[in-house]
Amino acid sequence: MSSILATIVRHPDENLAKCTLEPLRLRKELSFFQFSASLNIEASEAIVLSVEAPLISKADVGRPLILLDGNWKHVPKLKSCLTGAPIYRSLPKVPTAYPRRNDEGLDPLEGLASVEALYLALKLLGHHDPSLLSQYHWREQFLKSVALFKI
Repeated sequence: MSSILATIVRHPDENLAKCTLEPLRLRKELSFFQFSASLNIEASEAIVLSVEAPLISKADVGRPLILLDGNWKHVPKLKSCLTGAPIYRSLPKVPTAYPRRNDEGLDPLEGLASVEALYLALKLLGHHDPSLLSQYHWREQFLKSVALFKI
């Protein structure tokens, strides 16, 4: 069994100063890659988050996670580096604690901060690790939201 719990593919335009995953970059159970046209990530049987997909379920426990880290406009490009047959899953509609600004008139609560998505997905996949949120400024508010949803 691999010791890597999640592979994060980051879009090169991500602002590292605002990136909620940056404090986790040196964790051994996480593997970070910067997207490039030549990057290929074997994704067969891995969970890849997608808002249109079925919810993560108990049947997915133990599968590796691939997290595409970038804004929604970059998702199609980020997906292009995945090879094989990933399993697309979504997360429950837990509200984000991250103070978002959205100039396009879309509900900013529909998306989670990357670290929130990582924490929640790994928890649902059987790896509950609150230390993933240890350096996240809004962790207490987010954990209260998760508790309200009984996740």
